[in-house]
Amino acid sequence: MSGFELMLPPFVACMVLVAMLSYLGLHVIATAIGAFLFALTRTSGHGGASRSRVPQEAFIGIVYVVASAAAVLVANKVPGGGEAVEKTLVGSLLWVTWPTIVKLAIAYAALGVFQFVLRRRFLTISFHPDEAERQGWKIRAWDFLFYLSFGVVITLAVPIAGVLMVFSFLVVPAVIANLFTADKRRLTIIAWSSGALASILGLWVSYTKDLPTGPLVVCMYGLLLVGAAVLRKAGVGLTLPNPQHD
Repeated sequence: MSGFELMLPPFVACMVLVAMLSYLGLHVIATAIGAFLFALTRTSGHGGASRSRVPQEAFIGIVYVVASAAAVLVANKVPGGGEAVEKTLVGSLLWVTWPTIVKLAIAYAALGVFQFVLRRRFLTISFHPDEAERQGWKIRAWDFLFYLSFGVVITLAVPIAGVLMVFSFLVVPAVIANLFTADKRRLTIIAWSSGALASILGLWVSYTKDLPTGPLVVCMYGLLLVGAAVLRKAGVGLTLPNPQHD
């Protein structure tokens, strides 16, 4: 098998994952198990006057970390637990098959249609919660619906990419995008582009240097984030306008 044939399935899988996860990461990080908790932790401000003392993202990060630690503890008690823990953390991207990629793409396409149809409501709740409150929307109910669909996305992604890579796909492209703009459309473009670039570089270095694919892709995301932060600090990059309310 040639190098191209070996790395093509992981590359396509990464592009499918980046397309969905980096976009959803612009909203917030979540799992299906935490959907109800995240919906409850959103605090409503009366007329925008009050704020939660603890950001919702903090609750999300706590649940994500605790859930990962719990998975490690459970796996430690079963035969072959060490291998199970490693697969959970780093996935099996290098050995992904075309049937798995096709199933993932179909599922993500359906979820993408769902997100697209409800995009204005989800975007308003994520970026302009005060406006959503003024319109009388049931924010917690919509949050629950969003996070539940998000949980399905993560459930499908973790067996392929692992917890570490999924977390990187969700967080790093969104953070990079927010370094350069607050415009929602440009946020999406930058997030997709940076996620794709980090994945391509990680896969290429993994193949040429014969290094583990999953951890290397995660490290490449970290390096790309550092590089973006340095460029932003130096004043290099895009000067983009603030978003307008829809």
